[in-house]
Amino acid sequence: MNIAFSNERREAMRMALQAGVMGAAGFAGVELVRLLAAHPAFDVKVITSDAEAGSALSDTYPAFYGVDVPPFTKHDDPALLDCDVVFLAVPHTAAMKYAPRLLQAGVTVIDLSADYRLADPQAYEQWYATPHTSPELLETRAFGLPELFRDDMARAAADHAAGKAVLVGCAGCYPTATSLAAAPAVRAGLTDGLVVVDAISGVTGAGKKATPRTHFCFANENLEAYGVGSHRHTPEIEQILGKPGEVLFTPHLAPLGRGLLSTVTLRVAPGADVTAEGLQKLYEDFYRDSALVTVLPAGVQPKTSSVVGTARAHVGVVYAERVGAIVATGAIDNLCKGAAGQALQCANIVCGFNETCGLPGIGQPV
Repeated sequence: MNIAFSNERREAMRMALQAGVMGAAGFAGVELVRLLAAHPAFDVKVITSDAEAGSALSDTYPAFYGVDVPPFTKHDDPALLDCDVVFLAVPHTAAMKYAPRLLQAGVTVIDLSADYRLADPQAYEQWYATPHTSPELLETRAFGLPELFRDDMARAAADHAAGKAVLVGCAGCYPTATSLAAAPAVRAGLTDGLVVVDAISGVTGAGKKATPRTHFCFANENLEAYGVGSHRHTPEIEQILGKPGEVLFTPHLAPLGRGLLSTVTLRVAPGADVTAEGLQKLYEDFYRDSALVTVLPAGVQPKTSSVVGTARAHVGVVYAERVGAIVATGAIDNLCKGAAGQALQCANIVCGFNETCGLPGIGQPV
């Protein structure tokens, strides 16, 4: 049975922008297809996977039986060059291979990988152990964390409206939750010194291929830290917060399918005027105009279960006066706000749509 659309939706689809998703067989890629398939202004024209080329998406993900999406083709499908927007949900270092050619063909690129996040190509080479092959694009790309980089997104939208192809490098999952939690206090100048981040993610954050860490038998009933002191998201968090060399980031893997919780501990700067009430108001004011970030009431802490399946972030903040610290917590769905949903939010802004268009904003209550 096929999904039925309203007459208004059908009319919108006739005028829809053509979208391609490279790497649609992966978890972030298929989440993008799910969101795009229900979007009133995008039509999924191409989905690619070298491994699954020629097969239907429903063969890999049965949830797509009855949904009208094209079959997989290979990454070199020339139809990608005819798209209005292409989302790159390919592994790190692979995006550098495809983005320049797409941009040259006039296609706007929304990259979910790490290839265009770090502004410094030397930092990229240091953390990803490979030279950056298109460093010139780092100078013009927009950074895809809209709540904290409105000017970047506005510039990209203006360029797109003027007929230019633009590149957006979307923030990673851990940097998104962490930075949304910490940024109001950091940007207000209330903090000083080391930023301590303890974050927990579900196993989908590690990708589709099972490993000795993510295989069910090893991940179930287990919680462990990994990448301690060396995780690649560290320089990205430092870049976003403007705290080079001051982030101690420790990620943990939890036996969850989806969901990410980041707890950030910030030392209050000497002489900073901080009260619990003032801190709560600062956060509420900071995100007052952010449609997809909710600052929870004082005393309420974010839960991953409240945001799974949505593009929303929940943020909580506490002033630990006894030890002179601010503890800020952010919860997101690592596949949605942390990847596919954020990419679509960026595409909405670039293409002139409401930034929440096509994005689920309410989680499943139970």
